[in-house]
Amino acid sequence: MVDSTTFSVNDSNLTMRIQQAEIYLKEFEAEVRRAQGATGVFRSKEDALSRIKILSEFAPNDPRVKDLFSRAKACLMGSTGNFITITDDMTLYLVNEENMRRLYAEKSAAGWAKLKEEYADNMIERVFPAPDPRDDESENINGKYIILDEVRYPMNQFMGVTGEFIYVGKRSTGMYFVQIDSRKWLGPYEAVKRYRRLVDTTMMEVDTWTVLGKVTGVTMEQPEAGDKKVGGIVFAYVVEPIALYVPGHVLGVCSEESETGGMFIGEEEVESIKSGWYTVKSVPDDVTPEGLVEIFRQAIKEKNFELYRDCIQPERRQNPTQESLLLYHWDLHQERLHGEYVHAIVNPDATKITVVQGYDDNNGLDSFFLSEEDQKQIAQRYGDKVEYASVETVSFDKNGKQLGSPVRRNCIRTNGGRWYVRDYEIRF
Repeated sequence: MVDSTTFSVNDSNLTMRIQQAEIYLKEFEAEVRRAQGATGVFRSKEDALSRIKILSEFAPNDPRVKDLFSRAKACLMGSTGNFITITDDMTLYLVNEENMRRLYAEKSAAGWAKLKEEYADNMIERVFPAPDPRDDESENINGKYIILDEVRYPMNQFMGVTGEFIYVGKRSTGMYFVQIDSRKWLGPYEAVKRYRRLVDTTMMEVDTWTVLGKVTGVTMEQPEAGDKKVGGIVFAYVVEPIALYVPGHVLGVCSEESETGGMFIGEEEVESIKSGWYTVKSVPDDVTPEGLVEIFRQAIKEKNFELYRDCIQPERRQNPTQESLLLYHWDLHQERLHGEYVHAIVNPDATKITVVQGYDDNNGLDSFFLSEEDQKQIAQRYGDKVEYASVETVSFDKNGKQLGSPVRRNCIRTNGGRWYVRDYEIRF
């Protein structure tokens, strides 16, 4: 910060000091313009404001100083960021999701209670210390059912000689090995992931599970991750999963009838419940680039995956790898709309449409000299016409404050057909 000892002002150097202060102010103004409504570190801010403060204290009535002061004030206001009013309709998706989370928490709790009751007659009551399979006096628990809390996955995952497991417990109290290399685990595990993806983003990545399983035998393994194992051998009962429970959220169960090998409680009702939320259910053929990006945003906010997918260029969703990427970025979009920003607006005046392949028949000069027939012949020679529309969006947090600078994503259309989102990975 500049003070009066390094920026001294008197009647003889006032004009020079005003000019010097304006140089720093212009740089501050340029930094704020480049930020485009975002906040950040403005390197010229203190240099400009401190000089103008000294000038204002020395010559408050000088019109040149007054002008610098008013410009500095406007620039300072601009540096604090752009704000909008967050209305209820912008955050309605969060309310709907919380209501659905509560509904499914109740369904899952009831389903968990029913499962425990179903297996109660053959349930192991005392889990720890775990029975030692080598002890002749130990109770043989093969075929019985068990509930294991604090099943840490992927932390306690390991690959053994006889399979892939999660170890539960410790050497001093005995262990159980939960088998995870079969559909008995993967079915309900994938069901829980679908729940998070389609219903409840508030449930972050789960690392501690409650597992209902069946004891199916005994194995001998070194329960350590990695190739170099230094601990001793452990004899433990193997547990085959039946259900995975995340209290307050979801219950995933094995299902031989399901194509996915598992389902979460109430999964078949999800789409019918969510369909009442949707403000947009399809993409019109004549949609504008700006309208398409708004539909894309709503599809993500309202967890309408099929609409999200339909917004995206077909060439970017043709094979399993591309479909996997769609899901990966769907998850990222969901997290951002719950943890970073709550809404994004489209700036329609900033859209730029460019012909990137083929003949540009929108050129006014060409149409002056060439007939429609001439232009059609030229277009046929050029082949398919491909257009990009660069659409600008700005995101805002729950307080209405702009986050970061405006972002651009490309939409694409071919031969005047429907617009599609090409750069679906980009954040809002």
